[in-house]
Amino acid sequence: MDGASTGSGPIAETVTGKLRGATSAGIHAFKGIPYGAPTSGENRFMAPRQPAAWTGQRDAVAYRGHAPQLPGRAKRRPELETILGPPDNTPESEDCLTLNVWTPGVGDAAKRPVMVWLHGGAFAYGSGNRAVTDGANLAKRGDVVVVSVNHRLNIFGFLHLADIGGERFAHSGNAGVLDLVAALEWVRDNIKAFGGDPDNVTIFGESGGGGKVSVLLAMPAARGLFHRAVIQSGATLRVSTSERATALADAVMRHLGVPSKNCERLQHVPAEALAAAIAPAIAAVGKRSHSLLDRYDFGPVVDGSDLPQQPFDPAAPVIADDIPLMIGGTREESGFFLADDDELWDLRVTDASLRSRIAAVAGPDTDRILDVYRTMNPQGSREDWLIAALTGSNFWVRTVLLAERKAAREAAPVYMYSLDWRSPACDGRLKAHHAMDLPFVFDTTNVPDTTKGAAGAAELAAVMSESWIRFARTGNPAHPGLPAWPAFTSQSRATMVFDTECRVVNDPDRDARLLWERVAGRP
Repeated sequence: MDGASTGSGPIAETVTGKLRGATSAGIHAFKGIPYGAPTSGENRFMAPRQPAAWTGQRDAVAYRGHAPQLPGRAKRRPELETILGPPDNTPESEDCLTLNVWTPGVGDAAKRPVMVWLHGGAFAYGSGNRAVTDGANLAKRGDVVVVSVNHRLNIFGFLHLADIGGERFAHSGNAGVLDLVAALEWVRDNIKAFGGDPDNVTIFGESGGGGKVSVLLAMPAARGLFHRAVIQSGATLRVSTSERATALADAVMRHLGVPSKNCERLQHVPAEALAAAIAPAIAAVGKRSHSLLDRYDFGPVVDGSDLPQQPFDPAAPVIADDIPLMIGGTREESGFFLADDDELWDLRVTDASLRSRIAAVAGPDTDRILDVYRTMNPQGSREDWLIAALTGSNFWVRTVLLAERKAAREAAPVYMYSLDWRSPACDGRLKAHHAMDLPFVFDTTNVPDTTKGAAGAAELAAVMSESWIRFARTGNPAHPGLPAWPAFTSQSRATMVFDTECRVVNDPDRDARLLWERVAGRP
């Protein structure tokens, strides 16, 4: 492919050709860089392949698009449509293996720390092109290189055909995370041209992006491609087994009328028809059996090769022993998901509704769970208790279990945090909600409604983004703007609380933690 650049701007030379970026406020941005070939047709369900080289200079001044998304997602209430800032409106395409780079210097041999961002969306949707995660401010504040990645999602990245279609489809169940490995290989081979140090790479991600970090920590192919890791609100201990993933693939083929001996026909099914098979396949196979720990339909698969074991169950992977980890979440994660629930939004949760919703995850421990949250917050409302309990079951328990298991290896430090600052948006209904950390980490508090114009938001962003930068640079997130931040151990459970006044708390919400760990361990 020939380059198509005709303008001026910073030039970076990669192994596949020269790129022209754009400069603003001293930061050079290169967008839509291909790190893999298009994934349609014969490349669908295959491990990522190298992109074609080009001659001349190729423009890298605009986002090129993002992966096909999970169809049929419910529309959010109007008040929440821009709570995290504007969406990515670039087109969906199977030509989606692209990444974006923000850097203070090009070709200057500066050896800056590299921070590779993995977007959220439960391995099913999302994009690395969002305004709230634009890397320019972070790159400028910390003199670091920021990279964001787009990759295959949902059925396009995680349809496990290995047990149906044989060796040809051996990598189909984990193609989407192999894309991430390919992106990290691109960083290894090219980031020097952008002023980055390939020997100091941090991967960080939120929600499903934290799940991606969790999985990469357990993948042999990713070994040596990154050196520190941050999991934000997305700790993942267990993903799909090959048995369940094969059942889902079989259900997809039945729904599409494709015989099991003709897996290759799936490579030519229209993308819209393939995506439309997701919901019927999940309905046909049924719910996961271990709901508090098992994660992701049409997500990563323990296939015995690309992913040899569950990421952090029953223990942390030995291959991640030398990787320092920072991990945490927001105080009231579930407020973000429950906000579309009219009963909760209108503050009319009843005792019966509260109990039934918690019973769905706590089972026989429901009464104890209710007692704990009422005792912890006696002045709270039913809505407060519901948000707290579902945050504990759906997020916090996985975070503390992963931290425990990583710290138990006693090989590299673990640092725990909790973001407790509460957003004033929507009359405070969302509290310290899921994904609220994004503008604080990326220093983009002027972008999303959750922090735009909020008192103290910019100041907290300066503190939090500096911690992420320090961790990327040294493996320790402490800095003079914070109290002393000890490493997490199973004895102290030291947790940095980010709020108007930051503080360290040992073993926060201990009684709730113990109960949820008990529930999570029950078959």
